[in-house]
Amino acid sequence: MRQVKIHTGVLLAAGLIAGSAGCGSPGDGRSGGGPPDADRPAAAGPQQPERQRQGGAEIATVRGRAIAVHRRKGDGAVWKTLSSPNEMGATRVFLVDAEDGGWLRVLLPIRPNGSTGWVKASDVTLSSTAHRMEIDPRAFTFTVFDGDTVLRTGKVATGEGGTPTPPGRFYFTELVRPPNPDGDYGAYAFGLSGFSPTLKTFAGGPGQLAVHGTNRASALGRKVSHGCVRVGNEDITWMAKNLAIGTPVVVKK
Repeated sequence: MRQVKIHTGVLLAAGLIAGSAGCGSPGDGRSGGGPPDADRPAAAGPQQPERQRQGGAEIATVRGRAIAVHRRKGDGAVWKTLSSPNEMGATRVFLVDAEDGGWLRVLLPIRPNGSTGWVKASDVTLSSTAHRMEIDPRAFTFTVFDGDTVLRTGKVATGEGGTPTPPGRFYFTELVRPPNPDGDYGAYAFGLSGFSPTLKTFAGGPGQLAVHGTNRASALGRKVSHGCVRVGNEDITWMAKNLAIGTPVVVKK
């Protein structure tokens, strides 16, 4: 297994914050709207078995300025072309789901959540991490693992009412440093590969989810957001120093 690069990548401007679902509290006057996204999940996978990853998560970093995504491995037709850097200016990464020859099935940062597609292995650079983050909305807690070892735990706040934090398997797509570390979004924010299930747009953005800090520690342990996951500023600062872009994040049901 390849070694992970511990650095988290370029710190970005706070544009992610403006468009992330759940980065404001319910009742702040911002709401979603617009037509549903037309993207559909990729096909279930190839007919023949593919080699599954073992012992950690594999991260694919795009080499060029764009990458072709296919619905099926070996398919000559391009399903989507995704730019790199991404819309936030971060180098595009994917979480690898499976490998088969010269092809990789990757988790895509598009709607609907959980969509996958195939990319050529030659178009990416591979690294790996034993880190992963699990979020338990029922217990309002997060746990960061290194393999089977617990590295850190803490409290979270999640989405309220009609703007829930959706369950699923995601990964970090970029790291943002808000202009005011004492503001609503805390010291740092990680963009997630998932989106709000109810807000198709939010504050001019696509309703992307995030894990970010907060200046209201008293709100942790409750449902208070539009879907983002809030953690304490000490916790998000630790994550920013120790977790790579591409780290898997599982939100339990």
